[in-house]
Amino acid sequence: MSKSKERFVDIGGQAVMEGVMMKSPDAVAVAVRRPDGSIVVDREPYESPARRHRWMGWPIVRGVVNMVSMLAMGMGVLQKSTQMLGVLEEEPSRFEKWLANKLGANIDKVVMGVAGVLAVCLSVLLFVMLPSGVATLAGRAIDNAIVINLIGGVVRIAILVAYIGLIGLMPDMRRIFQYHGAEHKTVYCHEAGLPLTPDNARRFSRLHPRCGTSFLLLVMVISILVGSVADQVIIALTSIEKLSFGLRFVRSLLILPLIAGISYEVLKGLAHSENRCVRALRWPGLMMQHLTTREPDDQMLEVAIASMKAALGTVEDAAPAKQWKPDEAAGTVRAAAE
Repeated sequence: MSKSKERFVDIGGQAVMEGVMMKSPDAVAVAVRRPDGSIVVDREPYESPARRHRWMGWPIVRGVVNMVSMLAMGMGVLQKSTQMLGVLEEEPSRFEKWLANKLGANIDKVVMGVAGVLAVCLSVLLFVMLPSGVATLAGRAIDNAIVINLIGGVVRIAILVAYIGLIGLMPDMRRIFQYHGAEHKTVYCHEAGLPLTPDNARRFSRLHPRCGTSFLLLVMVISILVGSVADQVIIALTSIEKLSFGLRFVRSLLILPLIAGISYEVLKGLAHSENRCVRALRWPGLMMQHLTTREPDDQMLEVAIASMKAALGTVEDAAPAKQWKPDEAAGTVRAAAE
């Protein structure tokens, strides 16, 4: 791929344990810095669902597909990053060992699966059940569906801000947030067409308009509008006066794919325009990124750059990075020089 074409390719990414994942249209790369100071890189080919099934690339639908695929990919690269670090992980619980034995599955996959289920349950509790409960209570005194959903939305956003703020106090999460900042700076450097070096990347902002943090905020804002419309439709079709907690909870889950699809289209539209109106609309999302990113050091930028080069297919230029390969015999990891 020529340099002129590379500049116009949207590259997405994610911070992982002591590293960064970068996703180009045809590859997913993960780079981590191991305890001995070396950088290891893993690159796998990627084919978007829309290439296999054209309907998955339709507007709105592609946002839902992207949300599901990125959640699955995110869990996968987090597991891979811990393996690539080559450090001893904490002992699995008895339940996890028992479940792995019963399912005949790898213990690492079971641990990540259990963690994923717990994360989903916590997310539903914090961002669906609790706001739905508050909105239901507000509905006893208020008849306006928009105001009721606005209250639920404000509660949801407040929980998100508080949650991110609290986990940001943890040292390990602060380092992940630093790698998140390194990812954004490296993406900016690539988009500017500059050579991928720490000196060049350092000058850019750690706030990026296509960040998942902005997407989360959009989801919560758009849920207020879509939820208000859905409430009116449900009331009209069922002739009930107000939504109960159970009905509001189910409604919130059912319209989530539509909200995700709309949010994706809005985020995509806001990311590639610089007029004043668009900049004002994406400003809240950028401000939220002050919570999820931190200024990285040059070593973190080197890792993000190695991941970017691997995603673009120029891993041979990513020295001193080494290609990571799993050790099938021992279940550990080793770094083999290319």
